Amino acid sequence: MKTTSKETSYKRAKERVDALKGFFISASVYMIIIPLLWYINYQTTGFPWAIFPTLGWGFGLIMKYMASKGIDPLWGRQWEERKINELMRDSNF
Repeated sequence: MKTTSKETSYKRAKERVDALKGFFISASVYMIIIPLLWYINYQTTGFPWAIFPTLGWGFGLIMKYMASKGIDPLWGRQWEERKINELMRDSNF
């Protein structure tokens, strides 16, 4: 059975909405946990160890946002489609 373009569009839109929802959940948790970590850091030691989870998690959050907007500089949708077409044209595959 061949999927229609409407079904394909719906599937892609649902994936994008799920990714955006995941981003908002992660951003909300980030905004709660990171200040808590900084408070603990301030109360316990003079070394700013909280910078490491702040930057690491922040980078992950940026990547999640980019994925939710369909931006992927390394493995974008165009690359996937190009690779699929390349494999389909290969007679040894």
